[in-house]
Amino acid sequence: MYRTPIRRRILQWLLPVCWGLAFCAPAGAAEREATVDQFSVVKLSVKAVPEARSAQTLGAQREGTGVVIDSSGLVMTIGFLLTEADSVELTTANGNRFPATVVAYDTASGMGLVKSQQPLPIKPVDLGASADAKLRDLVLIVGFDGVAPAYIVSKRPFVGYWEYLLDEALYTAPATVNWQGAALLSKDRKLLGIGYLAVGDAVGRGAVAGNLFVPIDRIKPVLGEFIATGRASAKPRPWLGITSQEVHGKVILTRVSREGPAEQAGLQPGDIIVGFGGEPIAGQADLYQRLWKSGEAGVEVSLEVLKGVKVESIRVKSMARENHWRGKPVY
Repeated sequence: MYRTPIRRRILQWLLPVCWGLAFCAPAGAAEREATVDQFSVVKLSVKAVPEARSAQTLGAQREGTGVVIDSSGLVMTIGFLLTEADSVELTTANGNRFPATVVAYDTASGMGLVKSQQPLPIKPVDLGASADAKLRDLVLIVGFDGVAPAYIVSKRPFVGYWEYLLDEALYTAPATVNWQGAALLSKDRKLLGIGYLAVGDAVGRGAVAGNLFVPIDRIKPVLGEFIATGRASAKPRPWLGITSQEVHGKVILTRVSREGPAEQAGLQPGDIIVGFGGEPIAGQADLYQRLWKSGEAGVEVSLEVLKGVKVESIRVKSMARENHWRGKPVY
């Protein structure tokens, strides 16, 4: 399981993408043996607290990859794996297990940090510069159970339906499995990003399946703060507790978080947000940006909402997203 080689008929994987994009390098450039135990990754297993609010969407038990970033046992991963975590365990390539604690989860970037309670017998990865990554660069995607080659095929904004926005994300193709928290490594094996999603349109102009990574540059400026205090010094953003779909610039609610601000204000799935503060909105990104500029978490905002055939002005008192999660029990 842990000794998955890169050499897996790379041409078979990459040629469909190459024909569509016309920029592939010769297969021999990547055709060399490499196994997971040569890289700075661990398997990360998380059990959520009892009655976790996130269990409905993320499950009560989660698995992904963690990337060792320093000699003290600090491990970076994708933050949603750590939401409402009760216990965290790290497993090395040889099967040894290490208990860990959550250090931080930054909802703005989506990154998370845990720390092993015992020294890890793994050399830390060096942090790269995602800004230097270029289209057509050959990269490696390293998950806890395998290594796969890919290309950076796009660098562009990403808008998530769960009140999440990246000014720039890294997109790779072809698609790989077990992308949650996976390491995106440059050709010199420096960390460029952390795996977030599988996507159906990696290139941005056609149905090419791939993966989305949070750029490492997004977290480096505040990494020291997270290690020292568990959070960034910036005030938490206001959060509504909605998931949505954008259609022609309108935001259609598909779900509202149970006991979250939107539900408490009377919003329901099927409602359509058409305005913010008395002005029309131009889609999800516009809604998020105006919400986050309106003040700190806890600010009350006005939404224009189409309910049935009538537009209503609804006041919603926002909150910090992390305050909605259930805390770890104290015994």
